[in-house]
Amino acid sequence: MEKNLKQQQSDCLRIVLFGPESTGKTTLAKALATYYDSSYVPEFARDYLQKKRDTTQEVCTLEDLLVIAKGQVDSENKALSEAQRFLFCDTNVLVTQVWSETHFDGYCDPQLKTWGSELKYDYYFLTHIDVPWEADDLRDRPEQRTSMLTHFENILKEKQVPYTHLKGTHEQRMEDAIGILESMNTQRIK
Repeated sequence: MEKNLKQQQSDCLRIVLFGPESTGKTTLAKALATYYDSSYVPEFARDYLQKKRDTTQEVCTLEDLLVIAKGQVDSENKALSEAQRFLFCDTNVLVTQVWSETHFDGYCDPQLKTWGSELKYDYYFLTHIDVPWEADDLRDRPEQRTSMLTHFENILKEKQVPYTHLKGTHEQRMEDAIGILESMNTQRIK
C-alpha cells in the first residue's frame, strides 16, 4: 500500500457529508450535487464491503481500512473532472478514522491518521441523528447513535475544521446547507 495519498488539484470546493450511519448523508450529498449541477462522490466503503460480504461472508477488518481510504480518494479525484464549483463527498478519510476508532477498541492505523491530517477539505456538514435508523447489511450499532455522533463531532473539533451541524428535515438541511454554500461562494468571488 502506498504511503502517499494525493488529492488532485482543483478550484472546486470539497464538501464532506460527515456523521454516523443512517443520518441522511447520501441523500443530502446527491441532492446538493443535483442542485448545483455538480459531482457527488459515493461512499467507496459501502460497495467495497458489500461485495466482500456477498462473496466471502466476511466483515470489515483493519486491513480493509487503508484500501477504503485509498479508494475514496481515488473516487474523489475522478469525480473532480465533472465537478462544478463544489465536489460533494459522501464520506472521507476522517470517517474511516472514526469508524476504526469506534470499531477496533480505539485503534487507528497511524497511516490512516496521517492521511486524515494531510488531506484537505473546505467544509464539513455533520448530519444529526434525528432521522429514522434504516437497517441494512452493513450498518450496525443503532443503539449507539448518540455516542457515535459525539465521536464524529469531537474529531471535527480536534482537527479544527469548519463545519455545521445539520438537523431537521431533509428540506431544512438543504436550506441550511445551501445558505452556507452560497455564502462560501460569495466569499470566494470577492
